Amino acid sequence: MPPDPADLADAPVSLDRDIFLRSLLRELAGALEHVVGIEEASGYISLVGATIGRQINADYRHALRRPRLGRDQVAAVLVDLKRRIEGGFSIVAITDEVIELRNTRCPFGDKVLGRGSMCMMTSNVFGFIAADNLGYAKVELRETIAAGAAECRVLVHLQPSVTASFAEGREYLGTAQDAD
Repeated sequence: MPPDPADLADAPVSLDRDIFLRSLLRELAGALEHVVGIEEASGYISLVGATIGRQINADYRHALRRPRLGRDQVAAVLVDLKRRIEGGFSIVAITDEVIELRNTRCPFGDKVLGRGSMCMMTSNVFGFIAADNLGYAKVELRETIAAGAAECRVLVHLQPSVTASFAEGREYLGTAQDAD
């Protein structure tokens, strides 16, 4: 006879929707990395990140009643969107050339460990929002929890300068002009 569902409700099984979805994403990223390699897997995840970034950007612009966001608003949005999904991002510095962020808690939790391609979600969402509002972004993932660092260090370069050209990362182009 199968167990009574009421008996299972209190069973010590660590599973809820959030854990299930993070595990699902981890395994999908792992399967992609295994089948097509980390670079190609990162590319596929980038496509999803761009779509999500587009929607998040539209949502924040609508909420703030702005056709475009300025540099400080973009930085605040990047931190806020991660806060809403239980990330631990904060602003380290904002200059005309770069928004520097740190993260002490990945929204994917321990499911991100060893899955560097999942960091493309952050890169693409950040890159799309920054470039669409400010005209240009190059997202440099200097350190990541996925790669075993204690925290993430992310630089969003805002100008195609000499510094940005030497930085590792992905470039994003937008159409914004002088958003500040």
